[in-house]
Amino acid sequence: MKALRRSHTSSSSSASPSSSSSAPSSSWIQLRSILIIASSNSSSAAASLPAPPHIPNPDRGSLKSPWSRRKRKHALSRRQWGALFSQDGKLRDGGVKFLKKVRSAGVDPSIRADVWPFLLGVYDLHSSEAKRNATKRKKRKEYEKLRRQCRHITKPCDKANKEMKGIGEISNAESPIYDEDPESPASEGELGARPSSISIWGDDPDDCNADQRLQDEVSVSNFSNMEENSGITQIDPSTMETESSGTESSDEDENDNLPTEESIETDPKFTRTASIKRGNFFESNRTQEDFTTWQRIIRIDALRANAEWVIYFPTQAQVSEEKAHQSALAVGLKDYDHLEPCMIYHAARLVAILEAYALYDPEIGYCQGMSDLLSPIISVMEEDHEAFWCFVGFMRKARHNFRLDEVGIRRQLSMVSRIIKYKDSHLYRHLEKLQAEDCFFVYRMVVVMFRRELSFEQTLCLWEVMWADQAAIRAGIGKSVWGRIRLRAPPTDDLLLYAIAASVLQRRKLIIERYSSMDEILRSCNSMTGQLDVWKLLDDAHDLVVTLHDKI
Repeated sequence: MKALRRSHTSSSSSASPSSSSSAPSSSWIQLRSILIIASSNSSSAAASLPAPPHIPNPDRGSLKSPWSRRKRKHALSRRQWGALFSQDGKLRDGGVKFLKKVRSAGVDPSIRADVWPFLLGVYDLHSSEAKRNATKRKKRKEYEKLRRQCRHITKPCDKANKEMKGIGEISNAESPIYDEDPESPASEGELGARPSSISIWGDDPDDCNADQRLQDEVSVSNFSNMEENSGITQIDPSTMETESSGTESSDEDENDNLPTEESIETDPKFTRTASIKRGNFFESNRTQEDFTTWQRIIRIDALRANAEWVIYFPTQAQVSEEKAHQSALAVGLKDYDHLEPCMIYHAARLVAILEAYALYDPEIGYCQGMSDLLSPIISVMEEDHEAFWCFVGFMRKARHNFRLDEVGIRRQLSMVSRIIKYKDSHLYRHLEKLQAEDCFFVYRMVVVMFRRELSFEQTLCLWEVMWADQAAIRAGIGKSVWGRIRLRAPPTDDLLLYAIAASVLQRRKLIIERYSSMDEILRSCNSMTGQLDVWKLLDDAHDLVVTLHDKI
């Protein structure tokens, strides 16, 4: 797909044939090489956090527009949440009323930690309180086992790094990747041309700094090693038998409850060739070097995490300096002197959970952008094992955004394009004229699910409604059950894509009358923060679902 191989729109028309025919994994690396997890201003915000005097009054993500005042709905409250359960702790009517309420208005911030495990499939909608308590204990042990495995892998890596330090310096000096100037033409051939005007991840070209170039080099080197099957010895899982034997007996039963893989494509040529082996890094084709690479990038991204959550969670923001440093030490986090204690603690939790997920889902491992999705979850979920399993539930669908074969991104961009084409042929023809009909300008929205375009509270509102749709589908709740809710829009796995299309359609007049290049559309999409009313966006998205769901 030509969009996925663009390094920047202004130079796409003059790209050489060799660049357009590059391997899928190479093009994916080029795209990810320009992903900056935190913008330049968020880094400075993390370094000097304002003291949070109180929790701001949640505005449910609205901009207080006339639409919001007319149609604002009250979120699921603590009182309503308690009334949804029977005496044995089961959700009444299989959770239908619960999902309807969340779908129409989201969740009150005070009960999100209780509600999210239901939305994300950690707890079954039909489970009793006793069953959930047993599930919680079981999943805690599974998470702790993953963390032990992370530590076992890290120890030999640290020893090897010390022994090979001198040799590594010599090798790096001789290596063309490290030797060449990243801005030189030869370097562009290896790593992909760097954007000259605007990045899909932001407007500031300086975001691609020295740290980012290092990650690019690590990624290219890592995947080269994988392709060449360089003979790196994999970790022997038997070394962990003694520590993990206490939970081994429950693994087989637990696998039945883990998220199942979904087929996301219909074209046979994109059919997956390998099945995922979640929770079994040692039976996958991944190596110790792969895990070391993930660790490196995870730590860089964790230290650049956005600090927007702090004002919403003052309890977590008041973590002591001692506790923060202990957490950092436990995961081997360094170079955090510029951060406040709460952000050090936040970064350490990101590292621990993302490392565990890399072992749980070794096919995906870690890719930049995943920390954007996890950060709000650990802000809400104070226990790491609960945050981890919520993240696993979230990644059930989001993982396709980070596949090296690009299938997930291709399908989603194609669907956004089709929605716009069916809904507004005039706008679509204008996009064709600008060679932007592939909707590459919404790439960032797809990958991190509006996390950059919406405020923190808006993002959570959108995600909750999206999760309610997905939970309804998992539970087999069909269109007829919803009744008169959101214009009779049936639940859909692709609500995010309808919302993305709605955000573009809301700017149709501006795009048609003023924008004459895809760069301009991309810049507009990258500067949406603070300009969207999330409930108006969701209402428009549900309208598109009603109109186009059967056609799409």
